[in-house]
Amino acid sequence: MEIAIIAHDGKKTEMVQFLMDFKALIIAKNIQLISTGTTGKHAEKAGLKVSKYLSGPYGGDAQIASRVAEGKTDMVFFFRDPLGMHPHEPDIAMLMRLCDVHDVPLATNPATAELLIKAL
Repeated sequence: MEIAIIAHDGKKTEMVQFLMDFKALIIAKNIQLISTGTTGKHAEKAGLKVSKYLSGPYGGDAQIASRVAEGKTDMVFFFRDPLGMHPHEPDIAMLMRLCDVHDVPLATNPATAELLIKAL
């Protein structure tokens, strides 16, 4: 199973904490993590193995959206900052739309991500 992890700057700490809370499950289920560049660097510093793509504003969101469209990514955890402005908002909207089009579970906050990961 491949899960994409993405977090806006103000949510990266929450993402790392979430991943650490479920690290044993991620390892036990042999979940492959992919991420945008900066989120992946944070996850790696916490000791997780992550395949990194470009940073979100440089096309990382679009790269992950492509994997969703190709059927390679099974789930997306995108901890969004709903109060911030993001220059790559069109890419974010595209990723969310493609998750809907291809019926890929998408969590935009830790509570929803927890429900999804516990369902595994």
